Amino acid sequence: MLNAECLMPSTQHSTFNIQHSTFNIMKFSIRLNNDLPVKDYVELAQIAEQAGFDQIWVSDDLFLRGVWPILSACAVATRRIGLGTCIVNPYTCHPAEIAMQAVALDELSGGRLHLGVAAGAGEFLGWLGMPQPRPLAVTAETIRRLRALFAGEAGPFSGTGWPDWGAEAYMRVPSRPIPIYLGAMSPRMHALVGELADGGLPLLFPPERYAEVAARVAGGAARAGRDMADIDLAACIWVSVAERREEAEAALRAKVAYYANAMSDEVLSGLGVSREETAQIAAVAQAGGDLGRAAGMVSPALLRIGVASIRLCRVATQPNASALRPNVPNTHGGPR
Repeated sequence: MLNAECLMPSTQHSTFNIQHSTFNIMKFSIRLNNDLPVKDYVELAQIAEQAGFDQIWVSDDLFLRGVWPILSACAVATRRIGLGTCIVNPYTCHPAEIAMQAVALDELSGGRLHLGVAAGAGEFLGWLGMPQPRPLAVTAETIRRLRALFAGEAGPFSGTGWPDWGAEAYMRVPSRPIPIYLGAMSPRMHALVGELADGGLPLLFPPERYAEVAARVAGGAARAGRDMADIDLAACIWVSVAERREEAEAALRAKVAYYANAMSDEVLSGLGVSREETAQIAAVAQAGGDLGRAAGMVSPALLRIGVASIRLCRVATQPNASALRPNVPNTHGGPR
């Protein structure tokens, strides 16, 4: 069974010309949560690469396995596939530390890193008693300073959201302009993707809301005088595939139960789900530690956040992991 993870068709595509016409090539990526044994990601990355996926992204959620060693293991075991963090946040990991880890992983992978950053989920930061002041300003300034460091610039740096950095703030090792993707769940963050980021990861939204999210990103790009063709906007969709629909839905329910209370108010409202409902689920799943019972509390309305389906490909099931083996060599939404 392919567990409920995130399939991300990218909307910024490579282009090719035939008879003076320009066509877009859709890219497909897969996102995995950071809850599997590290060795399993290596095999999954190799399978995804062989199947033709463009990128593999791994989350960095609290109290699970850290994303940097996971992606480092994947980097040395693959040759082509892009590697992405989805996401790291500047509250639990200082931007200087993010830059150091990113530069090292990009070097190890031969320039294949896509750095996903975001403000993080207030629900999860609350487990640490950690406040999340000014998430929009903090995230925007984090992107600006990361971009400056990757470009080889030196401080002093100043701006809203972070204390000033001194002239000593610069990377002492070579880097490149690593693409920075912004994880976004709110309308203002969606707009910030268009204003500032190289790419966008609009997280935890139902598939039918993509056009609305894309319009917000485009609005931000227009205000900043940017071209949407220069912004790689992914459609981050939870997908659960199994031999039987009941199995696929069960896996998706467990994933939704774990993350339900981290969803934005806007997404919940669009689903017709109250914050009270997700808070009750979270109390059972997180504080109570009973994910099975919490999954049973997920309503059909809340389950609409993702897609559950019977398999359309060969699936090799392993303990604690899932391996995707497509029947066809080209899994992209267009010619290579």
